[in-house]
Amino acid sequence: MALIELQDVHRTFTVRARTGRFSRVRREVRAVDGLSFTVEAGECVGYIGPNGAGKSTTIKMLTGILVPSSGRLRVAGVDPARERVALARRIGVVFGQRTTLWWDLPLRDSFELARRIYRIPDRRYRENLGRCVELLDLGGLLDTPVRQLSLGQRMRGDLAAALLHDPQVLYLDEPTIGLDVVSKGKVREFLREVNRDRGTTVLLTTHDLTDIEQLCGRVMVIDHGRVVHDGGLDGLHAAGRSERTLVVDLAEARPPIEVAGARVVKVEGPRQWLAFPARESAAPIVAEVAARYPLVDLSVREPAIEDVIARMYAEVSIG
Repeated sequence: MALIELQDVHRTFTVRARTGRFSRVRREVRAVDGLSFTVEAGECVGYIGPNGAGKSTTIKMLTGILVPSSGRLRVAGVDPARERVALARRIGVVFGQRTTLWWDLPLRDSFELARRIYRIPDRRYRENLGRCVELLDLGGLLDTPVRQLSLGQRMRGDLAAALLHDPQVLYLDEPTIGLDVVSKGKVREFLREVNRDRGTTVLLTTHDLTDIEQLCGRVMVIDHGRVVHDGGLDGLHAAGRSERTLVVDLAEARPPIEVAGARVVKVEGPRQWLAFPARESAAPIVAEVAARYPLVDLSVREPAIEDVIARMYAEVSIG
């Protein structure tokens, strides 16, 4: 069942630009341009793109903050712009650079306020709070004012607050921005458990592509308000024409290796780096190298997803 549905959604803004000392011109900017996709219940989807691609505008329409200029949009069966109160009970939202916690109150009181706002039954509240406190390691922080929490601690508190009312859909906007390695690990592990154990549908926007690799089974890439890729990580590599690297250590320095299906991109003494398409098997290349050259060792390096995305952005911009 699709929990998120967009059909030919557009969102335009009118911008006024100064053209002279006393004159201005109005122009129309299309932030979202004919966007159509669905997200099924229980999916964890990465929603990525360059700055200005339309990601934040999409999230704001999905939460009812913005109204689409045209098209049809539904979240959990309701129109976000017309039924914001009903929708609020079905979604959770975490913005990495903004907090929903009360700055001067202890963390425990912020959670209590969320209980009252969402009218969460006492038993359900205690169960959900206990689970979040355990998984996010918040036990020693409940009586600490939010202003005294570190960024990582505050982000974990925001995640707990967003999930206390058991939302069907969780929107995450840069949930690990600015966090250290340990905090990122805790946040990612918690999100994996929420998605896996409770079936919470997650839509994640981030510039940290490790979040995508570790959490998402599906990736949508948006640029200029349109989806330019929608599929798994494997498909992302294919769309970005990514390459794997075969690192070969020879017994002695040799001229660049010549084998079918690969090309040498770097040579340092007896070590050579050969690039080949990520979708192709390394086996025939390895077999040919081993048969024709004095091989000491070799390894295969997977393409960095950052490079794949950067290449895709560049190609879309040029196109």
